[in-house]
Amino acid sequence: MELAGKVIAILDVRTGQSKTTGNSWMVQSYVIETHDQYPKKMVFEVFGEDKIKQFNIQAGEEINVSFDIDARQWQDKWFNSIRAWKVERVNAESPVPPVDAPFPPMNPVVGEPVNFTDTDKTDDLPF
Repeated sequence: MELAGKVIAILDVRTGQSKTTGNSWMVQSYVIETHDQYPKKMVFEVFGEDKIKQFNIQAGEEINVSFDIDARQWQDKWFNSIRAWKVERVNAESPVPPVDAPFPPMNPVVGEPVNFTDTDKTDDLPF
């Protein structure tokens, strides 16, 4: 899955040690906000010190995040995990796509709203 938006928060790094292998681990969480008409926020995590350094995500950046969603059970409760596996920066030169506005189509010659009644003399609508 993929989501595009702006990084609005960087959460504290979490570290620990695996109970089975004894290896240490590191996870960094980030919050991204979309540019939809009704913006959505999503927390995702990057697992591993090497990936955290490779992605080098900064607050305020426009990014595309490719991620996997998984759920796990702990003490009869279920928890979702959203883990990024690829992060791409959005080109600063490319504008954010505009949200569809509820405006009438414009006449490119005159720059005024198109009046469809001028050309449609017959009303063939069934209602």
